[in-house]
This record gives sequence, C-alpha cells and structure tokens, in this order.
Amino acid sequence: MRSTDIYLHFNGNSEMAFSFYRSIFGGEFIAAQRYKDVPGGDKMNDDDQEKMMHISLKITPYTTLMASDIVNKDDSNFGAGNNFHICLHAENEKDADKLFNALSNEGRIEMPMNKTFWGAYFGMCQDKFGIQWMINFTYPQTN
Repeated sequence: MRSTDIYLHFNGNSEMAFSFYRSIFGGEFIAAQRYKDVPGGDKMNDDDQEKMMHISLKITPYTTLMASDIVNKDDSNFGAGNNFHICLHAENEKDADKLFNALSNEGRIEMPMNKTFWGAYFGMCQDKFGIQWMINFTYPQTN
C-alpha cells in the first residue's frame, strides 16, 4: 500500500468546508471538479451540477484531505459518523483487489472494483464493523 488518505462527504458545502480547511492548513487545491464536468454531469439538475464531484487538498507531504458532495438529498443514511471513507492507495490492481476483498468480506460493497473515467482502478465498501473504505490504484500516466 502506498498511502492512506481521508475522504469526506458533504451535503453541498464541500467547497466552503475546503476553503476553511485551506485557511487552517495552507496549501493549494490539487483538484476541484464539479459534477457538471464529468461524463453524464450535464444530465443532472442545475444545483447538483455545481456541487463538487471531487476536491482535494494536500495537508502534509504524506496526507491528502479529499471530499465530494452527495447529490441524493433523500439519502436518510447520510450524517455524522458515515460521512467519510478511509482511502487506501494500492501499489497495483492485484493489491487493490486483495485489500478490497478482505475489507468487504462480511461487509457491504458500495461500488465494485472497476476502471474509472478518471484513470484509476477504484472501489468502495463498508467492512463488517461499519467503517467505509475506498480502494484506489491510479494508473501511471503515459505520454
């Protein structure tokens, strides 16, 4: 495993929260992508299009704080305690699968491991103790 980061979920105010975090930790945003900028985002309602699909801020040389806004306001399961994931960055796809399979065993798969439009092999699960995990392997960029 390469690193572990914190991934937070907000109900439409991740940009405001991350401006606050940047005022405390300093640094620059590594990424700030809105739902309108991703494939299919143009089909969302106007309010959801402006929400953050992904925002990240490097807070130490080894830790990145990341977040997204939820787009389903009817999700009654969203709230304090389940509004975060621990994000593990794997060395390769095999390592990612090993981590994902072990953590999701007797738990719940939220998003199976799969190649994504943003160039990663990625999945989300909840372990048998209710902790939410993201497993990520970013493919090396080729030029």
